[in-house]
Amino acid sequence: MATYEETFLFPADDGLFADTFSENNRYEFCGQELNISQVFSANLGVAAPVWDAAVHLCRHFEEKLFGLKGKRIIELGAGTGIVGILAARLGADVTLTDLPIAVSQLQKNVLANVPSSGWPSVPPNVRPLSWGQDQHRFPSDWDMVLGADIVYLSETYPLLLDTLVHLSQNGAIVYLSSKMRGEHGTPRFYEENLPHRFNVHLVQRDPKHNINIYQATLKNEQT
Repeated sequence: MATYEETFLFPADDGLFADTFSENNRYEFCGQELNISQVFSANLGVAAPVWDAAVHLCRHFEEKLFGLKGKRIIELGAGTGIVGILAARLGADVTLTDLPIAVSQLQKNVLANVPSSGWPSVPPNVRPLSWGQDQHRFPSDWDMVLGADIVYLSETYPLLLDTLVHLSQNGAIVYLSSKMRGEHGTPRFYEENLPHRFNVHLVQRDPKHNINIYQATLKNEQT
């Protein structure tokens, strides 16, 4: 299994991937084999790779024996779609979202991972979503909201928080897996921004890779 190490991270137009090339990798979680294409290009930038935090979230679902069948799940900043596609392979009704530039990569990976017997629930739905701008085009009745390595640009934190609040209004459980980059204020998001509106719990800590997984639920506004 290959994941992208963060020798460089930001921004997408900084010559990160001056040449366009693709790479296919196979992953296995929960007895499901996934074939994930990563299209490295200046346009996709950080949406191109499978980040370590996404692999950690998949493994967390595997280790905790999460029952995802029948769950309505939305993934934010899905990138390659590995987390949401795994959930769909396990029977969840999944919507994968990211910026419009990443939609084609998501669609390609969905098509590459259709089970031989068909999707156990419904095929993943791929839609563009820009945080803080068009989240209201999406419903608020999800069972789970997922995000893997989406907390890395401090200027997007208020937009992400607004989006999470909208999507979680009917009791969704949020799972966020993050590389804890102090230089980008990632710990501050979980210590200050997210607790402002959510009850936040650290459910897994990997000190070797500096990756945390958090569970969050929206606070009752009357408390």
